[in-house]
Amino acid sequence: MLKTLAAFVLCLAALPPSHATAQDARAVVKDASEEMGVIGLDAVTYSGVAAVGNFGQSRTISFGLASSSIRDYARTIDFATPASRATGDLIPPATGGPAEPREYDELVTPEFAGWAHQMRIWVTPWGFLRGAAAATPSVRTRTIDGVAYRVVSWSPAQKAPSGAAYRLNGYINADNLVDRVETWVEHPIFGDMHVEYRYSGYRPLHSVMVPTRVAERRVGMETFVAEIRQFESNPADLEELMALPPVEERRRLAAAPPLPAPAVSERLADGVYRVTGDYASLIVEFKDHVVVLEAPQNEQRGLALLSEATRLFPSKRVRYVVNTHAHFDHAEGLPPFVAEGVTILTDDTSRYFIETALGEPRTLLTDTLAKSRKKPKVEGVLDSRVLTDGKRTIELHHVRKLAHSDGMLIAWLPAERILFTADVDAAEVIAQLGLKVERHVQVH
Repeated sequence: MLKTLAAFVLCLAALPPSHATAQDARAVVKDASEEMGVIGLDAVTYSGVAAVGNFGQSRTISFGLASSSIRDYARTIDFATPASRATGDLIPPATGGPAEPREYDELVTPEFAGWAHQMRIWVTPWGFLRGAAAATPSVRTRTIDGVAYRVVSWSPAQKAPSGAAYRLNGYINADNLVDRVETWVEHPIFGDMHVEYRYSGYRPLHSVMVPTRVAERRVGMETFVAEIRQFESNPADLEELMALPPVEERRRLAAAPPLPAPAVSERLADGVYRVTGDYASLIVEFKDHVVVLEAPQNEQRGLALLSEATRLFPSKRVRYVVNTHAHFDHAEGLPPFVAEGVTILTDDTSRYFIETALGEPRTLLTDTLAKSRKKPKVEGVLDSRVLTDGKRTIELHHVRKLAHSDGMLIAWLPAERILFTADVDAAEVIAQLGLKVERHVQVH
């Protein structure tokens, strides 16, 4: 009996602080809205400078992302529509010479229905408070790094693909300012991807409290920063500032990307097939299993590769899928393989990233991995690894000192003299490894 009571007390101690009533939450939202000048605020426009991290495409796939600067950054938000437009001149990282600027244009309208787009309006400090006032918020207290916050939470009417509710948490400090806002967005690699915005350097502009610095973090990585230098509330020329394209054009821009090209295979050698499409893969037969080289693009492509492997070799299961590098366009086809229990082979510098990302909760998604609830099996390749059954051999080699990715693998089939690469200088690889290549297969 004492053990049972002790366990019960421990369980109570482990519970998070209870939420205050909706009435208490509304009072917190009201106080913050008054302090920040949100009451009667229907639109804002602000400008300055910004930078966006090359999330999912940097040489280093996790922390230390390369970034592109945005000159003449300007953003206008119409909370009533709701809609948002951000513009500027984007300058990519220099790669051996001066980079040419190109147009930066981030558009959010009701046609862009995904939460990844819509949340950009509601994670702003003013949008968060407006949304909380219109919803049924809750509040709790939390202390982070010695700072006490009242954490207001609310959910939009919009639901995730799984039917689960999205959630926003706003951290309001003792000065009634929104210090940060967080939410979760479905992502093919990260599952329930955590997105956080931090606001600092508040100052009063046009009767509104405005942060001078905005910083976005995705799964802890800083992916966007902006310095706000000018601000206007309820601009009279709102329509001109937004300059929204016609509805039909917005629908076209917001349309889902086309499905990948069909997975059609062609025989390169006995037991070796190249799968064509927007991106190429190889399916290779071994004595008692199959190896797939590269699962790119998206879930549909991953499923198509598994289906084609089964069609070609119906009595053998896929044991390994090789990921050349962890850039998102080369890794978003991996989740179906994880759902099938297939082991991922990737460069050792990317092993922890792949393992952690694909192991995150997927409550917002309904894909094959979310349904299977399986955890990834990932093995890293240091300098090289040989897969062989005594007859067939695949050599995997790490490629050093690449500007494109610091976690790159290439595959070499010595008996067939087939080289398989993605985003590398094949001539340099051939020279480094002393290969006598008869056929070079490139992912794209």
